[in-house]
Amino acid sequence: RDPSSAFSFLVRNRKLYLATLASVLGPMSFGFVLGYSSPAIPELTKIEDSRLRLDDNQASWFGSIVTVGAALGGLIGGWMVEKIGRKVSLMLCALPFVSGFTIIIAAQNVWMFYVGRILTGLASGITSLVVPVYISEMAHEKVRGTLGSCVQLMVVIGIMGAYLGGLFMDWRWLAICCSIPPTLLMVFMSFMPETPRFLLSQGKRREAVESLRFLRGPDAPVEWECARIEEACDEQGSKFQLSDLKDPGVYKPLVIGIMLMIFQQMSGINAIMFYAENIFEQAHFKQSDLASVIVGLIQVVFTGVAALIMDKAGRKVLLIISGVAMAISTTAFGVYFYLMSLLPEPHGDLAWMALASIAVFITGFALGWGPIPWLVMSEIFPVKVRGVASAVCVLTNWSIAFVVTKNFQDMMNLLTSAGTFWLFASMCILNVIFTMVFVPETKGKTLEQIEATFRGMSGP
Repeated sequence: RDPSSAFSFLVRNRKLYLATLASVLGPMSFGFVLGYSSPAIPELTKIEDSRLRLDDNQASWFGSIVTVGAALGGLIGGWMVEKIGRKVSLMLCALPFVSGFTIIIAAQNVWMFYVGRILTGLASGITSLVVPVYISEMAHEKVRGTLGSCVQLMVVIGIMGAYLGGLFMDWRWLAICCSIPPTLLMVFMSFMPETPRFLLSQGKRREAVESLRFLRGPDAPVEWECARIEEACDEQGSKFQLSDLKDPGVYKPLVIGIMLMIFQQMSGINAIMFYAENIFEQAHFKQSDLASVIVGLIQVVFTGVAALIMDKAGRKVLLIISGVAMAISTTAFGVYFYLMSLLPEPHGDLAWMALASIAVFITGFALGWGPIPWLVMSEIFPVKVRGVASAVCVLTNWSIAFVVTKNFQDMMNLLTSAGTFWLFASMCILNVIFTMVFVPETKGKTLEQIEATFRGMSGP
């Protein structure tokens, strides 16, 4: 009989949750980075000091240059995670976060803003790679989905925190507050263990057993779990070579990971978030900044719901429901813009259609396509390619995020607003089909079993 079922109480071990909580301060910091531009840009375009004032073009760079830093961070993170381990990479992330915000606080000219944003972006990219890997490698398979979804949950809590802070603080104080979570991250992570899978891949068996004992509690069958991970590690050989790409156990999950990231960004989430305030203004919402806090709140609530049901409902079902909701709402959005272009003066009832579409879209995104691509990315790769493959996925995600946010305005001019949203809708329909055909269900399986399904054999 499989000992893990006898030890289902081991899932209730507190220290595993502690380690998760420490590591998700990283995604929270990066939520603050993403959310920071929303309250800061309006202030910085109107600021007294002419050296710091942003024009429209500079403002769009202030918003989007973070994604350039993050794409770089993904590459660096992939290398760090293999060389110096999951834990140390995470602690080092705090440095560019804090120094980036410090440069923004001390800014004397616009270029200092850019440097600060690139540094905080770099840290965000590293974090978005390291944390999902760290969590999936240390979590027990029965709660891996829930813990892994905490990554996206903390990102949206961070965004929400930046929006809320922006209501009460000016941009300098907000930047000071944004550097608190990364500082805490560095402090708390120093007390947490490295992941057992990384330690075993480095041949440090004794430390791996200790790490498992910390994460699973004193009575858990750690020796048995350790042996199970080792078996899978030995089967693979140690280092990644390019010839490994011929192995279906490597290229299948890699293609799936990349496609999930492309579809996540091409669903138009960033465009919608970016444009929320303008859309609310068109809908004659008096306090558009309050409205974006409401948007943030919807995201937090439903990402929380997704985290709770992730290990019950499964990844695949949630992706499909999510994709359908997003397809319907982006289509409705397109119709709204189309009708707006026909009518001489905007109509009050139509505004509610726009608001309803935003609400449905964000709910849908938060339930599936928000958290799941990051979760699945951390689950489907074999240990030896995990760093490299995750780096490729993170790079893809952020590059496309950059292209979409930077060129969204031009797309709107070229394809009209309606056309742009219908393009997003067709992407959402494609992602539903892709999910049904290609994405495997990973809930409740160990990482080693998931790996075995791609190789086409039944695993340990």
